[in-house]
Amino acid sequence: MPRSTYYYQPQPESAENLRLMRQLDQLYMKLPFFGSRKMAVELEINRKRAQRLMRILGIEAHYPKPHLSRPAAGHEIYPYLLRGVAIERANHVWSTDITYIPMRGGFLYLVAVMDGFSRYVLSWELSNTMETGFCLAALHAAFRFGQPEIWNSDQGSQFTSADFLAPLKKRGISISMDGRGRALDNVFIERLWRSLKYELIYPGDFATGLELFPALENYFHFYNHQRPHQALGYQTPADLFPHKAKRKRSPSSWGLRRVGDRRAARTHVSCLPSSNRTCGFPASGSPIIFVRRLAPQSFQMAHFAHHAVQPTSFMKKAISPSFLGSPPAALMLTPKP
Repeated sequence: MPRSTYYYQPQPESAENLRLMRQLDQLYMKLPFFGSRKMAVELEINRKRAQRLMRILGIEAHYPKPHLSRPAAGHEIYPYLLRGVAIERANHVWSTDITYIPMRGGFLYLVAVMDGFSRYVLSWELSNTMETGFCLAALHAAFRFGQPEIWNSDQGSQFTSADFLAPLKKRGISISMDGRGRALDNVFIERLWRSLKYELIYPGDFATGLELFPALENYFHFYNHQRPHQALGYQTPADLFPHKAKRKRSPSSWGLRRVGDRRAARTHVSCLPSSNRTCGFPASGSPIIFVRRLAPQSFQMAHFAHHAVQPTSFMKKAISPSFLGSPPAALMLTPKP
């Protein structure tokens, strides 16, 4: 192995790139049909730079493609089942999607599960990677409210993976997937992202995941229980959805501590930054670590659903940065009873 490869340290995106990515995301919300050429003209940058930043954001122009990408081995694609279907009751159709959340010092990804009839947001998760783990955590959290007859998502690799589809098949849920390039097939949750970004994310200008998480928690409670929806006859989603969870998790005790900081914030944040990027890190640049005391000299890092934890008595410990090791960027483990 070359010495340069062994000692290489990944570098975070520059402040200028983060500013451009934020502008790209805002432009894409208004003009989703703009490709890299027009984005480059709008932002007055080189086209190759626009292409690279759009790849990081996971966005591309809406246009008919001559040759669509092929799914990875083991990934299953299902037909779209909602064409011409009237959604007339709660738990008839649930939808899910992932969106990019720009922040002052980086970016995160947000996944949510929504009931199609009432627009009630059943669960949501934050992550600094696009891996399947945080989507699976949101899925299991949503099952506390029951299960849908039809599950609808896009054809993203997270939603077509065997790990993600297994719980749906086990429960006998019909699986529906949007057509390629058809964002309007999942229009309800796409509309949720527009509301979220223009009502909270862009005005809020959040610096870290610690600031973003409680703001998201408050917003989704407001969205479900207080915000009137014109499409619902100015009722709230909670008015139309039987939102009391059918299964409750046993109380858990989790602690949050910034590396190198003696003060522990007792909270239930579920964002687990674990790469060398700055996204989601506190202002000091120190990562946020979640630790549960399992045995006298045994600790486990974990990523959990936001409503599953209420810290009480478990021990909290600051872990040195060397504990993080090298990528893979995220360690998401299921809590042990």
